[in-house]
Amino acid sequence: MSGLILNIPNLISFARLLCVPLTVWLILNGQLLAAFWIFVLASLSDAADGFIARRFNLRTAIGGYIDPLADKALLVSVFITLGHEGFISSWLVILVVFRDAMIVGGAVLYHLLYDNLTMEPLVSSKLNTAVQFLMVSLVLGLSGYGINDDMVVAVLTVLTTLTTIWSGTAYVVVWGRKAHALEPGE
Repeated sequence: MSGLILNIPNLISFARLLCVPLTVWLILNGQLLAAFWIFVLASLSDAADGFIARRFNLRTAIGGYIDPLADKALLVSVFITLGHEGFISSWLVILVVFRDAMIVGGAVLYHLLYDNLTMEPLVSSKLNTAVQFLMVSLVLGLSGYGINDDMVVAVLTVLTTLTTIWSGTAYVVVWGRKAHALEPGE
């Protein structure tokens, strides 16, 4: 891992984090098309920072935390805002936020108890994040362009629900097994 903290991938992640309040503000002010394009750029930046970090060996410890933080801040904030504005069902917003809160709370608890937390996203989590980015992008894009396609939103709601439950459950199982293995007398 590179020791440089303010490298290009980390700056891209910071920029994505700065997109959060702008995207929320645009949604709240009915500027859905602008919010869509900012969100799409932020989503693409997630792929770009990871590619650059791996390709040019610019991975850093802080980048390992900032990148998923920027993803979660963007997704959770936009999910909550779209739910508040009636574009996404409130039960789905609650499920998405609960999963993320459970993962963050579990990570903090695991770190406090065992002091050896490493940030390794699961395949189910990567898929869930991709589905959530897709859902938000399509909801914003369809709404921004004035297209009403309830079938697309319904399918994405089901996919988001399934991947959110799968990913949350996978984290509980993986961390539970790790914690069980670290317990004294095991």
